[in-house]
Amino acid sequence: MEQEQQISGSDARFWDKTARKYSTSPIGDEAGFERTLARTSALMVPGARVLELGCGTGTAALRLADATESYLATDISANMIAIAQERLAGAQQNEQSIPLSFRQATADTLVDEHIRYDAVLGFNYLHLAGDLPPVLGCIHSLLAPGGLFISKTPCVGDMSPLIRLAIPVMRLVGKAPSVTTFSTASLEEAICAAGFEILENERHGSKKSDRRPFIVARAL
Repeated sequence: MEQEQQISGSDARFWDKTARKYSTSPIGDEAGFERTLARTSALMVPGARVLELGCGTGTAALRLADATESYLATDISANMIAIAQERLAGAQQNEQSIPLSFRQATADTLVDEHIRYDAVLGFNYLHLAGDLPPVLGCIHSLLAPGGLFISKTPCVGDMSPLIRLAIPVMRLVGKAPSVTTFSTASLEEAICAAGFEILENERHGSKKSDRRPFIVARAL
């Protein structure tokens, strides 16, 4: 547990340092991102209580919150959350009310609050969140019965071996956070083992090679 906390702390420091640069970086695949937002919005039922994990600077949250009753967007990085809150304040100058709030938190800390959500979202999240079984267990605990877990994350295990070899080197010199390697097949297995039924597995990327499956899973 102590080692996990040390890893979590180093990742928080990494994202704190890169938050401002991250906030100004363009989206790599705009068309794929728009498809993901459209499909996610369509899955939101009226009155939905939504939690987003690993929200970064709030790009997806600011687009999706209006389709929900309440939307809590969280991230491990305090600096990411600060930027997201700045963006929310700017958006609320033009709109009367947005049912959105940002907080620094992680899945394991949120479980202790005993609040259950209709949907938990994780975009570009799972490969950065640590060991899959405990993370997915926390997510299942955060969902109301029948709630949806919606994920779109890189499956590093499906990528070039050169990328897999480069990540530990980059992390050693402070150029990358810790990354969990899994394939699409092993991700699906882990999601099912955590008590979910997979409803959808789509590819939203506009490029020929898309290693980020969009998965919708229902908590059993």
